[in-house]
Amino acid sequence: MFVLEQTIKDRHSTRKFLSQPVPRALLDEALALAQCAPSNSNIQPWRMVFAVGVRRDRLQKALLNQAKQQQPNIPPLPEAFRHYRQELGVQVYGAMGITRDDKANRELAVLCNYEFFGAPVVGIVCMHQDLGVADALSVGMYLQTLVFCLTARGLGTCVEVSLAGYPEIIRNELNIPPELLIICGLAVGYSDPDFPANHLHISREAVEKNVAFLDH
Repeated sequence: MFVLEQTIKDRHSTRKFLSQPVPRALLDEALALAQCAPSNSNIQPWRMVFAVGVRRDRLQKALLNQAKQQQPNIPPLPEAFRHYRQELGVQVYGAMGITRDDKANRELAVLCNYEFFGAPVVGIVCMHQDLGVADALSVGMYLQTLVFCLTARGLGTCVEVSLAGYPEIIRNELNIPPELLIICGLAVGYSDPDFPANHLHISREAVEKNVAFLDH
């Protein structure tokens, strides 16, 4: 298992999750409820593949090895939207005591994505490649419902778009067929109270920026 070897100078924990195992019964309860999420034409397009134990560790090792050699294949944000990612980075890395010019520790913090921040359970969210935007919306509602249900059972989650940057690694390790698009990952575990970013309240814009009411 990849270890940061205290490179982040022990200033803070680098693990978002505790190593405490997640009871399968809690996962099953949350998954059963999420299965009732809204779905276009009742297609239920979501597909989830979970990895735990040895399988999870093997996936972690393969992803980390690749991430150390090659950047993930994730399309860049359009220029008009890049400032959101930059502002988020300031909040998250700032909470961890990592400054913008601390390139070495920022790179090591990014690698934590591929060890799932220490979560004992990692899920891969997929959808059939022939489906479209409306069905992707259904997958999003399913994922949000699943996150809420897990949270209500005392579990923490982290939706990881970064994992989709190495789709072939995930396919090979988890036997995901080629017709399924890999959308993102979902780390599941008990939140580490010592991880500073777990206590952040990420800033959001005013509702009026995203919502309009029309009456004439």
